[in-house]
Amino acid sequence: MRHLLLSLAAATALSGALSGAVQAKEAERPNFLVIVADDLGYSDIGAFGGEIATPNLDALAANGVRFTSFHTAPTCSPTRATLMAGTDNHRAGLGTMAEALAPNQRGKPGHEGYLSTKVAALPELLQAGGYRTLMAGKWHLGLTPEQDPHARGFQHTFALLQGGHNHFGLGLTQDPAADARAFGATYTEDGHTLARLPDDFYSSDTFATKLIEQLRGTKAGKDGAKPFFAYLAFTAPHWPLQARPEDIAKYRGRYDAGFDVLRRERLQRQVELGLLDPAVIPHEPDLPKGHWDQLSAEDKRTAARDMEIYAAMVDRLDQNVGRVIQTLKETGEYDNTVILFLADNGAEGVDFTSPKVAGFKSLADAADNSFANRGKATSFVAYGPGWAQAATAPSWRYKAYASEGGTRAVSFLTGKGLGQRKPVAGAFLSVADVLPTFLDLARLPQPKGRFQGRDVEPIRGKSWVPYLTGKADHVYGPNDAYGVELFGSRALRQGDWKITDIGDGQWKLFNIARDPGETRDLSTADPALFQRLQQAWDRYAAEVGVILPDFKAYQP
Repeated sequence: MRHLLLSLAAATALSGALSGAVQAKEAERPNFLVIVADDLGYSDIGAFGGEIATPNLDALAANGVRFTSFHTAPTCSPTRATLMAGTDNHRAGLGTMAEALAPNQRGKPGHEGYLSTKVAALPELLQAGGYRTLMAGKWHLGLTPEQDPHARGFQHTFALLQGGHNHFGLGLTQDPAADARAFGATYTEDGHTLARLPDDFYSSDTFATKLIEQLRGTKAGKDGAKPFFAYLAFTAPHWPLQARPEDIAKYRGRYDAGFDVLRRERLQRQVELGLLDPAVIPHEPDLPKGHWDQLSAEDKRTAARDMEIYAAMVDRLDQNVGRVIQTLKETGEYDNTVILFLADNGAEGVDFTSPKVAGFKSLADAADNSFANRGKATSFVAYGPGWAQAATAPSWRYKAYASEGGTRAVSFLTGKGLGQRKPVAGAFLSVADVLPTFLDLARLPQPKGRFQGRDVEPIRGKSWVPYLTGKADHVYGPNDAYGVELFGSRALRQGDWKITDIGDGQWKLFNIARDPGETRDLSTADPALFQRLQQAWDRYAAEVGVILPDFKAYQP
């Protein structure tokens, strides 16, 4: 008996030691928190030149590294597919948005309209590597149960499946009869479709609350020793512009001077922050209705109000980021968490009064967009190209274009193990790089063509770790070509050079290092280089399976 007791004690001690060793090993690996803002402009937050109150995001950015050349796809779901897959959106199932498939793209490989099972998704890889995986917010990568985020590696989810919704949950809260006044939205929790939302639903508040519940619940549970991967995908400030009245009130009168003045203020602030060379020539904005002083008094009044609502949405998003960060500090997980913040594309410049967007226009026409009702649950407005180009300046255009204005997004990274790189980093980066960077930091291997019994796409993105730790001065070398295509708008970046086609079929050549505003077309100055880059784009398009649409399904 004595020997048996000693043996049991030894086994218990060994088990405890092993358990402690496992916990220590897990503690060495960082947590990951990815925060995505939907349609946020490059200079909207204070850390990137904005006047909107974003103290929580600004504090995170100040402790990390701000990226001035972080690039996405031109719109949301292709970017999210690239983020989750670490490869080009044409290889991940979102060669175009599911809502905007052209007839010649339907049924074609790479254009399925959901996150393909031919990719190993980031949450799948991290869960298999010992992480607890959490998600709250916008998914936009599939609508069926097998396409739900809960089926793609996230253990705990609260998800909006579509790309947009009513921010107050109209139709799924107190007033089911209001469905006719809201565009359809499907919400799932841990894979189960919800018939009703909380009565106090507001998108940013609820998404943050759900993620906080997941963080606290899993920390206290049996997997609490595991590191986490958390994905907080806000729908703010995506249209329809809707915000709580107390947040809108903070910005009354702030934008009465108009978008031309705001653009100049933002550009100057970027220079002061060291984000922009004062010698850079900004691209002139494309303004179908003219500059601010050409608008009628009533148009100015409503436009200023719309920007107030937009600012309130960004403000509220920041408040909720603060709530999540406070939770991480209270659970003791903040110091071991790598936090990536990004927008999913450039600012949204859609104009609902334009016949080019008839589907959106019909929703706007059916809403109560009177001045007194703007920003409420029954309104449906966007803020238009003037404010969008104040946010994307000095870049050319905005969301839906492969120009810098559509694909250069606000982003920063902060947290453990990021080295001593300067607070502002200007190397070209891609959203495809997030997956290999996180695997690198988590000390997990990339899948080599197979994952969980299925063939998967190779990773096309590159890890930032050598760059962030000072072992390399770039992520993409001078001969690495990086292509983009969406809605027929195309681009290819190689070193300092870029060719851009905004969808009119006309390539232009720019030296992005000297001319980030894409203002000086050099195609006739260096025809040989111009031709080489077009040939490189053709190779890229063939490699990833680009199918140019036979009509423009989305025209902002």
